[in-house]
Amino acid sequence: MGIGHSITKQSNTGPTTEQALRASELSYRRLFETAQDGILILDADTGRINDVNPFLIKLLGFSHGEMVGKTVAELSPFKDIVSNQTMLERVQKHGYVRYEDLPLETADGRKIAVEFVSNVYDVGDKKVIQCNIRDITARKRTEESLRLLSSAVEQSKESVMITDAELDLPGPRIVFVNPAFTQMTGYSSEEVVGKTPRILQGLRTNKAVLRQLRLDLEQGKAFAAETVNYRKDGTAFDLSWQVVPLRNAGGKITHFVATQRDVTEHNKLEMQFRQAQKMEVVGQLAGGIAHDFNNILTVIQMQCDMLKTDPNPSAMELEYAEEIGATTRRAAALTRQLLLFSRKETLQARDLDLSQSINDMTKMLRRILGETIKMEFKFAAQPLFIHADPGMMDQVLMNLAVNSRDAMPQGGRLIIDTSAVDFDDSIPAHLIQTRPGPFVCLSVSDTGCGILPENLPRVFEPFFTTKNADKGTGLGLATVFSIVQQHHGWVNAYSEVGHGTTIRIYLPRLAGMSGQKLQQPELPALRGGEETILLVEDDASLRAAAQKSLSQSGYRVFAAMNGTEALKIWNLNRDKILLLLTDLVLPGGMTGRELAERLLKENPKLKVIYASGHSAEVAAGDLALIEGLNFLSKPFQSFKLSQTVGRALDAATN
Repeated sequence: MGIGHSITKQSNTGPTTEQALRASELSYRRLFETAQDGILILDADTGRINDVNPFLIKLLGFSHGEMVGKTVAELSPFKDIVSNQTMLERVQKHGYVRYEDLPLETADGRKIAVEFVSNVYDVGDKKVIQCNIRDITARKRTEESLRLLSSAVEQSKESVMITDAELDLPGPRIVFVNPAFTQMTGYSSEEVVGKTPRILQGLRTNKAVLRQLRLDLEQGKAFAAETVNYRKDGTAFDLSWQVVPLRNAGGKITHFVATQRDVTEHNKLEMQFRQAQKMEVVGQLAGGIAHDFNNILTVIQMQCDMLKTDPNPSAMELEYAEEIGATTRRAAALTRQLLLFSRKETLQARDLDLSQSINDMTKMLRRILGETIKMEFKFAAQPLFIHADPGMMDQVLMNLAVNSRDAMPQGGRLIIDTSAVDFDDSIPAHLIQTRPGPFVCLSVSDTGCGILPENLPRVFEPFFTTKNADKGTGLGLATVFSIVQQHHGWVNAYSEVGHGTTIRIYLPRLAGMSGQKLQQPELPALRGGEETILLVEDDASLRAAAQKSLSQSGYRVFAAMNGTEALKIWNLNRDKILLLLTDLVLPGGMTGRELAERLLKENPKLKVIYASGHSAEVAAGDLALIEGLNFLSKPFQSFKLSQTVGRALDAATN
């Protein structure tokens, strides 16, 4: 029986009252039928359903007849409600009961959540219970989505900042920041809410980027860029951020959401990667030019050697030749240092006097430093012997000198000091690199601008530099550190801002030289002979110089520029040729090694000497190359060429 039929007419009611009651009942019936919430009308005494509205029928999937006359507990959607009888007693006692979230299952098995509100009403002389049932499934999904979104924002590793949409000066004000914002900037939520994002800006913040941000936001566009922001402690960091407008249902912008990320370390790594790529290019370039450049140096060196072996050279000619030879060797060492850095070529260490090695660098250092910097040398009274690669020691000194020069743009003093030091077992604990024993100390001091205390621990890091991008790569001191470590030493840096910097290098000290002289040995008597040699070299000048040098020693020399020419000469003179001298790198598609392998198949007794601008260790691959036996490292001198050829031919006759 519907609720409309349960309202009875009073006997003493006049026509006006009856019409009002009918109008009220009609109005309620319309609300009952059209309501967008489910409505159950229960008998307050029995709890049985008197009526159910269309919305609830549609929501639950049960017909009107399937529900009317039953108690709520008898309907499957409500069977899981905790104690329906208790609910009925509560509503009978208090006239009202409310459940905020009840799980229901519809006739077709769908899970829904509802808000359940029951009230007791007097209808005529009877009491009824009206149960309003609101489907909150969509609302719960929305609430869960919002909860997940809020949790994601709170736990996000990226900073999130939300501002209002006020673009007039001073600009939007912050209404929310997540914990990642606090971690990134040092500002708590309480410190920034109500303030503008200007709190994060400073001297290095890109004003052009901010102008573009404002322009895009005024036009309702999303914005993305990078700039520099500042933390609460004043430190700058690189910020990558995106700003998007939030709109309400009417399309009006109400807020702006900015996601921000600290990209300082990323940018550093990217810069280091670009620097590494540049160094790779330098390495490739070095490998490309080393062959040709060493060929040129070899020609100069061999012509110099032949000049010194002339029967009647003047004293001045010998002096010139000696200077040319020394300069050529220095140039060869510098070329090898480039290869050492870019291609990891092996050390060529020998015993040397460090003070003498530095003294040999004086002229070059003066050219590097210029006239505004005064050089002072304080060498130890006694020789300071070390076992080191001379070229790498030159590189260490040059890098330190260049570093000091850049710290003294207006001029100053550079002091180079060498001394012998001995450490015993009572070394202070904080000097962790220091170890007992005899060492040589190389000290390079300048009167430059100095290094900030916070930067001093990082000066030996690769790619770390305080210079402008066009002034330094951040590799100078890192290279020094690497070289010193390879020589089993260590480096210390001392500096005061405005008073200069001192770099001290400690290297193991030898008691004396192991019979090896510092200067180039005297030229030995060149071995002569009448043997026939096949010389293969693509550089015309070097080919001519080597052919002339060998011919002067009495050898018969056939010269070829590549493997194809060499094979033609071989086919005509194979019975005469006893030795092949070939560059490892040849034009025309055939390497020196491939040429040698072809000729050795035809004559296994053929002696082979390879030449290369690389050291034997690098050039060898799986070849067994030994300097002075079957290998010549360019640039080589005439006496070295003669020695190696003679040694190989002597071995052939033994």
